[in-house]
Amino acid sequence: MGGRIMIRGKRSVNLELALRMTEAAVKQAMREGAAVSVAVVDGGGHLVSFQRMEGADIAGPVLAPGKAYTSVALRGSTAELAGLTARGGELQGLAGGRFTLLGGGVPLWSDYGEGERVVGGVGVSGGTVAQDVSCAEAAALVWRTR
Repeated sequence: MGGRIMIRGKRSVNLELALRMTEAAVKQAMREGAAVSVAVVDGGGHLVSFQRMEGADIAGPVLAPGKAYTSVALRGSTAELAGLTARGGELQGLAGGRFTLLGGGVPLWSDYGEGERVVGGVGVSGGTVAQDVSCAEAAALVWRTR
């Protein structure tokens, strides 16, 4: 899938980095005039960091971690995966449970020497799809440039 973020050498998402990533997403949301919830998960889809801006939608605490989890589990951007679940798509019928197929989830990639792997993910919810994606990308930029 296009749009992968791959970093060589970094093996996991730690709390300090996850907090910096959520903060970057919140700052981007403020620039765009959105109130969002942001989640960062590790390679197992487990929550490492979460922030909810004042005034963010009630669904954000469920959707943001869901987007992050989905991006890890399916190894792709949730904005790209959404189309694959439509009738005739490769992932037709995949919906519900922990899978959240709305734009705003981005996987974090690394290379362990054995090939590239997803080592975490970011999920953002509360703005428009474009704002959620933009905020998730701002968080992912922290991953790429740490």
